[in-house]
Amino acid sequence: MDRFKGGNGYCRSDAGTNIASICIHTGEEPSISGPDGICNIFFSGCNLRCAFCQNHEISRPGAECRKNNIDFEEALDIIGGILKRGIKAVGFVSPSHVVPQVRAIIKALNSRGYKSTTVYNTNGYDKKDLIRSLDGLIDVYLPDYKYATPEIAEEFSDAPDYPGVVLMAVKEMFYQKGSILATDEETRAENGILIRHLVLPGHIEESRKVLTTIAEEISTGVNISLMSQYHPTDFVSGHPELGRTLYQSEYGSAVKIMEDLGFRNGWVQDMESYRNYRPDFRKENPFE
Repeated sequence: MDRFKGGNGYCRSDAGTNIASICIHTGEEPSISGPDGICNIFFSGCNLRCAFCQNHEISRPGAECRKNNIDFEEALDIIGGILKRGIKAVGFVSPSHVVPQVRAIIKALNSRGYKSTTVYNTNGYDKKDLIRSLDGLIDVYLPDYKYATPEIAEEFSDAPDYPGVVLMAVKEMFYQKGSILATDEETRAENGILIRHLVLPGHIEESRKVLTTIAEEISTGVNISLMSQYHPTDFVSGHPELGRTLYQSEYGSAVKIMEDLGFRNGWVQDMESYRNYRPDFRKENPFE
């Protein structure tokens, strides 16, 4: 597909910036947000079709908020203004389908004298070669690891090859960074990898498979963020499993699995956390 002729591919993204929102976000893991927050750049469009996506206002084809794209120079000015306030990191959220834009933003920020920590906040559906090409450009990898079962990946995200793709991508990230998440004196991440896994209602066995795969194929020393923040959107309101919030007993089981597998580094969430992760992209700051 020629993106200069329009966004007609799977992600429905053209050759423009495809930036839907830029804001200070304080709701990431403590080492990612740091004490003051991170400058997150939210890209519109996505290379997955997750039925439960919390960012559906900007990720889905035809979503109204996708039309509010920020042009390149304006984006640089907004990012620069945030960095001048003392924010130390720039996060690229859902960047897999717009990596040329990510490269251009980093290059332009560097030319303006900004040397911020770069965070690649991805759904994990990235080609290994693409991740390899980011070596030296990205400081912190923040990938999701959603599924280990092709049938579930197909049903929920329209990507039956996701388990194999994410494993190869995360292995490459781990090859580049190793287990240690290096932080500054204020515990802000400066270099490394942190793997996220969202526990889905009714699918504790899938969480077991994901965590077991990470333990056996990557390392139990890698940093894990085990998330309880699942919230059913209107798109899954009638689904027999995804149409409800996560039970405390389910999340507790996932935490125990993680502990039993021997993971040594990571984060868990409060069961009420889902109330704080429901963005409204009609606002200047979607998370306020």
